[in-house]
Amino acid sequence: MSRHLAISPEEAGDRLAIRKLIEAYAHCADRRDAKGQMSLFTADTHFVVYMNAKDPTPSMELRSREALAPVFADLDQYAATMHFVGQSTISALGGDRAQGEAYCIAHHLTIDGEKRRMMVAYLRYLDSFAKVDGAWLFAERLLYVDWIEQRGIS
Repeated sequence: MSRHLAISPEEAGDRLAIRKLIEAYAHCADRRDAKGQMSLFTADTHFVVYMNAKDPTPSMELRSREALAPVFADLDQYAATMHFVGQSTISALGGDRAQGEAYCIAHHLTIDGEKRRMMVAYLRYLDSFAKVDGAWLFAERLLYVDWIEQRGIS
């Protein structure tokens, strides 16, 4: 059984702020707020996508906040999305840096006339966070797609 150690109020605040950052990312994605989503990243962010989590070669690699715009705009192809953020773990936290992992199930609805399809992506994010001017931001976000499910819906 693991031991739960007491944490300082400052650490508790940092952990809560990081969780709110992770949730804000999903919130902005579902509302098509690309600018808001981009604002959650450092200017020199590193964003990497692995469409196949088992393949060590990235599908996409971006190295700035501005480079994220077309990635987030790509969500506009869907009639709706809903990102469910699951557990998030902060594995290291010290000063103005932190490391963590978050799980997400992302639902993407496509409507083509009478035909409705749902693509569900099961994702993990390995994150590096930086506290900049008192606010936690993503300094690096590695997105791993563990699997994708396609569904016809009524």
